[in-house]
Amino acid sequence: MVGGVIHAVLNAPLRVALIVTLAASATVVLPALAGPELVAHVPVSGSAAPPFGWVEFCTREPHDCPNTRTAPHDITLTPEAWATLVQVNNSVNETIKPLTDLEHWGVVDRWSYPDDGFGDCEDYVLLKRRILIQAGWPRESLLVTVVRDKKDEGHAVLTVTTDKGDYVLDNQQDEILLWWETGHRFIKRQSQSNPNVWVSLLDPRPAISTAAPR
Repeated sequence: MVGGVIHAVLNAPLRVALIVTLAASATVVLPALAGPELVAHVPVSGSAAPPFGWVEFCTREPHDCPNTRTAPHDITLTPEAWATLVQVNNSVNETIKPLTDLEHWGVVDRWSYPDDGFGDCEDYVLLKRRILIQAGWPRESLLVTVVRDKKDEGHAVLTVTTDKGDYVLDNQQDEILLWWETGHRFIKRQSQSNPNVWVSLLDPRPAISTAAPR
């Protein structure tokens, strides 16, 4: 199913590279249970302004930003679902080459699909999200998320909300981890009920005294 979606959303060279990577994936083992609910899911503390890059992306790709309210939905993390996440994360990470927006587009911040094979962190996130949605995964469980990474720099990841906790798909590493295992500080993300509504996140770990990225 995922291979068919990749064929539909990418140009020919990228499709070939991704499908080869998927075919080479070995047996995937379901992770251990996340633990208590408090640490399994990132606490939400209130509303937040959407990132400028998301707003601008939605003006170019309005069909990917439906302004409708739906019920929150968490994925049941079966072995098959976990294998799909691992395959998609690894394949996109290995196929897309990192390139800053300034080098790519001549602007500081532009969110876009990396259909030419190049992109920065937001572009990896958008592609993983698109592949999973077109494979039938609910949008409500695939949340674009803004964090500060281990270098205390602004960064974007894809949070997948599951019955076993919030897992993170990240272009900085191939291993899919629970949110609190990543080393990132979580700032804000899409609401599960509306992709154009963003919520702030209450990270209970010691605060870093830097401004949140836009």
